[in-house]
Amino acid sequence: MARSPLNPSRAYSTLALVFACASAGAQGLQPLSDDMLSSVQGRDGVSFDLSGFAMSGDARFTYHAPAPSTASAYIGNFYASRSDDPANPFGDPYRIDIVKGAAGMADIITLAFPENANGAKKWQAAYDWGVNADGLAFEGGSMVLKDVAFYGGGFQWTTPRVNEGIAFGLGLRIDVGNMLLRPRGRDDITQAEPAGVTEQMHIRGLRIGAVDSNGNFLNTPWRIADVTSQPGIFNAVTDEAGNSRLRIGIDWPDANGAPLGGLQVDNLSFRSDVTGNVDLGSSRIGSMQIQYLDIRFKP
Repeated sequence: MARSPLNPSRAYSTLALVFACASAGAQGLQPLSDDMLSSVQGRDGVSFDLSGFAMSGDARFTYHAPAPSTASAYIGNFYASRSDDPANPFGDPYRIDIVKGAAGMADIITLAFPENANGAKKWQAAYDWGVNADGLAFEGGSMVLKDVAFYGGGFQWTTPRVNEGIAFGLGLRIDVGNMLLRPRGRDDITQAEPAGVTEQMHIRGLRIGAVDSNGNFLNTPWRIADVTSQPGIFNAVTDEAGNSRLRIGIDWPDANGAPLGGLQVDNLSFRSDVTGNVDLGSSRIGSMQIQYLDIRFKP
């Protein structure tokens, strides 16, 4: 990842000048004094919030397996919205930064999530999915996510140390109120158990985060992948037969070892008008690590 020749401090000073001039509005443009210009501080990132954010539409993203296969998979009809913290609307933003990499390595782009200490920032989301393979077109239904709260963590992107693709890092501290898989369509996404939904899988109270050696949650993000100590990889690989495959993986950790994470589910249940309802109760993985991961999608 080549470093941009743009000087971040100069870019931010220019933006400050533009916004200052724009704010003059009906009063007309006014020259800025040296004191005002000198008060502008250069940064190497951007902070932003998503006050009142909502999106919906019928866009579809489809992955087509390489020829001669005609298989494909898609997700589409996205919906997403986020509630805000009225008491602190812009004091806890998202942050995008460019961090200098280690000697001989590319710079790192980071996206840091809000700390969201009081859990007021919550996401609602839904999407449809399906596959088409071996002559069978399968409409998988809808995935609905309710009251999703991220507490810090975020993403990293850079170029990999070897070969091509994208190296990534991921830290998660997340609570999900309801995760709903509805094979017959999304129905009312504002309700976890609407009367019109006759078939669904319901995961209630999902929690993922870092834990200590005893399996106790630490209220800090679980570093699933890190571009410096245990990078993830997303690329395409070609086998000896010449078949290209989409690949996602996580490398072996450095000498410090892989971080510990925990997963907790308050309740897992299934609703069905064909086989009847099943309640499997709660579940928990007190401590887990990802030492190595290599997933290759079959062409």
